[in-house]
Amino acid sequence: MTRRTETTKVITLADLLLRHHLGQMRQAAERLDRSRAQMAAIDKAADPADLPEVVAARVDCDYRRWADARKSELNLVLARQTAEVLAARAEAEVAFGRVQALRGIAARLHGKR
Repeated sequence: MTRRTETTKVITLADLLLRHHLGQMRQAAERLDRSRAQMAAIDKAADPADLPEVVAARVDCDYRRWADARKSELNLVLARQTAEVLAARAEAEVAFGRVQALRGIAARLHGKR
């Protein structure tokens, strides 16, 4: 195997790894976006329709209690997912740097400056 062939294979593998990390980052960001949308939807409670004032107040109170518990759960999920996105981004940045470095080395090895 020639040096050019070996270099090409290494760059191809590094590029595949970069694509994998970018896909992981994209999926983590999509999960985070879905959780953020769920959090936003909780705040948009439907108004009780045609209920007596006392019953409507009770329904609202029960909803707020549920919403507070759900928001607490979602905050933990959002924190974890944010950390996952940041970690995936860091891995993608490292993979991108590797690809760029390998391309630079290949260019110097093959006389393309």
